[in-house]
Amino acid sequence: MTIQFLGAARSVTGSMHLISANGSKILLDCGLFQGRRAEAFQRNRTLPFDAASIDAVVLSHAHIDHAGNLPNLVRSGYRGPIYATAATRDLCNIMLYDSAFLQQRDVEFVNKRHKKRNEPLIEPIYTQEDVDETIDQFISIGYRQPFQIAPGVVLRFFDAGHILGSASVLLEVENKRRTHRIGFTGDLGRKDMPILRDPQPIGDVDYLICESTYGGKTHDPPTGMRDSLLQAVKETVERGGKIIIPSFSVGRTQELIYKFFQLCDEGRLPSIPVFVDSPLAVNATDVFRMHPECFDKEMMGYIRQHEDPFGFGRLTYIRSVDDSKALNDRLDPCVIIAASGMCEGGRILHHLANNIENPKNTLLIVGFMAEHTLGRRLVERQPEVRIFGDEYRLRATVKILNAFSAHAGHDELMGYVQTMDAGALKGISLVHGELDRAEAFAEALRACGYSNVSIPVRGQKVEL
Repeated sequence: MTIQFLGAARSVTGSMHLISANGSKILLDCGLFQGRRAEAFQRNRTLPFDAASIDAVVLSHAHIDHAGNLPNLVRSGYRGPIYATAATRDLCNIMLYDSAFLQQRDVEFVNKRHKKRNEPLIEPIYTQEDVDETIDQFISIGYRQPFQIAPGVVLRFFDAGHILGSASVLLEVENKRRTHRIGFTGDLGRKDMPILRDPQPIGDVDYLICESTYGGKTHDPPTGMRDSLLQAVKETVERGGKIIIPSFSVGRTQELIYKFFQLCDEGRLPSIPVFVDSPLAVNATDVFRMHPECFDKEMMGYIRQHEDPFGFGRLTYIRSVDDSKALNDRLDPCVIIAASGMCEGGRILHHLANNIENPKNTLLIVGFMAEHTLGRRLVERQPEVRIFGDEYRLRATVKILNAFSAHAGHDELMGYVQTMDAGALKGISLVHGELDRAEAFAEALRACGYSNVSIPVRGQKVEL
């Protein structure tokens, strides 16, 4: 048996790991790499294997850096099943179409420039027709339900608590009269987060592929989320400004809506409108309503009382471009939540361009920002940033609320791994983390008796 790390190795995007066992090739995730645009386009277009040689795909969750290159896999010749939870399948049904639409739009923009320069035209990595075929290949599996996906290979999903439908993966491989247990955390969530159940341990394993996004860093406790959000809103309202929140359309936006709902329900939210300016987020919220099986007890309590935590009087969902543009003309305080989460595209760029130079405003950062993204430059509070090719002075207040992170912090990652017997665990590979984060996590694991901890480079193959 071997594992080859083909993406999210010493970086946090492009999750892709290939397991070869019992003559079968099983791909864990097939995500889009996000970074410098030219590099990202080339890496995402060119798969590091023959797509037709893959026998099965196991998908941990629907975020684009984990699922976003599946249509390219299908376009390149993959005809096998894609195993995921039902909620992940339904989220992919909207997110992959949105990804294809954005690619087509970006390619049209680039090709206009290429025509002027007499340069070769480019094609999108995949189209909405490729997404049609991809969705047809999904097979939904419930949490903890054993399912044979290849000869001698049984799959079980466990709730990862990261986004709706997210799963950690357990593969039980029969090999030479022995069962080998391979674990893959996917992206781990946190305990006591809103809406979703807590992450479920997968039990002892022989080998673990573990995310390390926040190795060495802890988060503020989730119990303070509402108060910290309320404080940021109140401070901005007192200045007469707007609160601009870059947010992933799936997961983070719904958490924010839920917290604003609770603040409104408690009578604590200032009298300001809240806008969700993202068609994808609107569609994703509808998918959330379809999957109460993923909700925690608090969320189910609201549902049983016939309350809608994703809708309240001051909340407005924005779909049309004209309504989105109209937000720029508002002079009164308001909250605007818009995608993309790392500020690399979408409607958030227009809101940043219109509000970043006003010191009354607040840019509220509620999620991880990868290297080489506009979001990271805002987190670093660089005095000037480029948006749509123009330079803007950063005069708005940048406030970071890391309690909203959907990724487990260092202490939570350690707690998850420590549910596993160090004596039985023969190896841990740390992925989905920048090198310094992975190194900090690896050092802590070794100090706790987990001796065989590695941080693979992209393309590295490990023999089990």
